[in-house]
Amino acid sequence: MTDDSALDQPEGSDGPHGMSRRQLLRHAGWFGSAVVLTVASGEVVSHIAHDQDGAAAAVAAATAADANALRFVQISDSHIGFTGPANTDVTASFSEAIDQINTLGFRPDFVMHTGDLTHLSTAAQFDQVRQMLSGVRTGRVFTVPGEHDSVDDAGRAYRQAFGRGTTGDGWYSFDTHGVHFIALVNTLSLEKLGHLGADQIDFVRRDVAGLSPDTPIVVFSHIPLFAMYPAWGWGTDDAMQVLALLRRFGSVTCLNGHVHQLFSKTEGNVTFHSATTTAYPLPAPGQAPGPTPQVLPAGHLKDALGIRTVTYKTGATSLAVTDTRLA
Repeated sequence: MTDDSALDQPEGSDGPHGMSRRQLLRHAGWFGSAVVLTVASGEVVSHIAHDQDGAAAAVAAATAADANALRFVQISDSHIGFTGPANTDVTASFSEAIDQINTLGFRPDFVMHTGDLTHLSTAAQFDQVRQMLSGVRTGRVFTVPGEHDSVDDAGRAYRQAFGRGTTGDGWYSFDTHGVHFIALVNTLSLEKLGHLGADQIDFVRRDVAGLSPDTPIVVFSHIPLFAMYPAWGWGTDDAMQVLALLRRFGSVTCLNGHVHQLFSKTEGNVTFHSATTTAYPLPAPGQAPGPTPQVLPAGHLKDALGIRTVTYKTGATSLAVTDTRLA
């Protein structure tokens, strides 16, 4: 049941986790809509398309302006190997997401999977995901691990399957189209919250030391780098140490998975975007006893699943983020 008194809080009034109940519901309660978020000068402006045609038009508008723009896709939380009533065929859903990427009307420069590729981190599940991702028509596929990708082995099976060319426990960085990308691992030393650790923080310090302050930065992680809902472990305990290293940059965008729903938040020069899933929805923060898979009414599952397209024009000061539900 919804607490109407909490919903009536002013938009600026924060609850115990830094946001009002209305903000939580507005950002997390996304079913059947595409949300286009333009990030410019630290502000986030949302445009909502209420049908799939509107979503496709939003993607087209974001990409048509400059054929040389950087265009990449984020997918997350495929949970290959999951069995349960929330989605009885996560493999089919992930396959549909890949088909959707392949029919966007353009070839993404790369695709990033932000973790929980598998549900139980078995060799067979990793092999299945790797084979499925090989069918994506893109320049390159990148990944970061989720906590489900490091069950009982500190991520060794994940790194064997997807860790080639990475540093430490699987973190790395790369550059393209004038943007610097950092892929972090915050799922290996879990107590309650995500954790990066001193070695990884030192990696980021060295990695960005020679970059100009006007370099756009995009950071990928599985667990959010902000305190979205610490009671459920939706945050990273030492994220502020990394964010402090990025404070001198004019544009920083953090893209994460884990929470299986859309959410955006801006703090200073950093904009955070949580992605939805290709597997099954989780409840909005505080709307259930815990983050357990949610069974939706018949015919509504795909409304809660989707992919994300991000566009950046070299030399610009903004990124266009378009989330579309699974067609």
